Amino acid sequence: MKRLVTGIASAALLAAVLGAGSPAFAQQKMVLKATDVHPLGYPTVEAVVRMGKKLEQATNGRLSIQMFPSMQLGGEKEMIEQAQVGALAFARISVGPMGPVVPELNVFNLPFMFRDVAHAEKVMDGPIGDEMLKKLSDNPNAGLIGLAWMSGGARNVYNNKKPIKTVDDLKGLKIRMMGNPVFVDTMNSLGGNGVAMGYDQLINALQTGVVDGAENNEPSYESGQHYRYAKYYSNTGHLIIPEILVFSKKIWESLSKDDQALIMKLAKEAQQEQRQLWAEREKASLVKMKEAGAIINDVPDKKPFQAAVKPVWDKYGAQYQALIQRIQDVK
Repeated sequence: MKRLVTGIASAALLAAVLGAGSPAFAQQKMVLKATDVHPLGYPTVEAVVRMGKKLEQATNGRLSIQMFPSMQLGGEKEMIEQAQVGALAFARISVGPMGPVVPELNVFNLPFMFRDVAHAEKVMDGPIGDEMLKKLSDNPNAGLIGLAWMSGGARNVYNNKKPIKTVDDLKGLKIRMMGNPVFVDTMNSLGGNGVAMGYDQLINALQTGVVDGAENNEPSYESGQHYRYAKYYSNTGHLIIPEILVFSKKIWESLSKDDQALIMKLAKEAQQEQRQLWAEREKASLVKMKEAGAIINDVPDKKPFQAAVKPVWDKYGAQYQALIQRIQDVK
């Protein structure tokens, strides 16, 4: 009886090992975790949720996406780290934190790099955008696959002290910036005091006076309810930073070529869909901001702002003049 039980156990083990390489085993369902710092309904979140529905339908439920919005899995730093080790599959991140990993991406982080949002989108949709995604994917230290670009609109300064109409108005203000030296130097060159900080720490910093304000687009300002702590929103438009949908390289390498191609195809569709969602949300956010009592102002003359950040261009853009020229040549 003992030999019989042992034989059955050995046979079961052998079947399990053989089964692991069988087509049936390969067809097992896989739930791909996705995360974002923003809440459900936000354009970047909604685009990935819709992508998940398409993926599930295309694979008859074999592959699906589970979204963890609203910083449930941490801020962008934590999201990147989790994707690198394969703890999650998808993450929507700003180019900001990726600049130190792929130096060429810092060109997109330069203040007033793009003439307007339409110019930025044209660059992202063209050869330059494809090249930068490939550079990220091919970087052995990144641990990420660059899938697609998403729009983050123009970033503007907001604070709890006063409207910003001239460069002098920024003097002495402590402004939260994303954790990239380019952004901190940008604010410092404008006369403010740039404070590197995660998005997930911002509200507490505004409440406690660690910072006087921050800078971001209208949907982020509105959805984060930052108007409750910093009511002056000034259209400085100093940064237009593309955002990237990335995928864990560790998980990517475990997928079949067909699944990789499908995910890449759906990501490109999400890139265009998110852009439309963004345009709609921007308008809606502006209405909500005004209703909530935010004081919004335009900047009459941005040329002094552009002149003030020349040292940032000299410091971070000098070695990428050819790439900068290509971006500027895009019409």
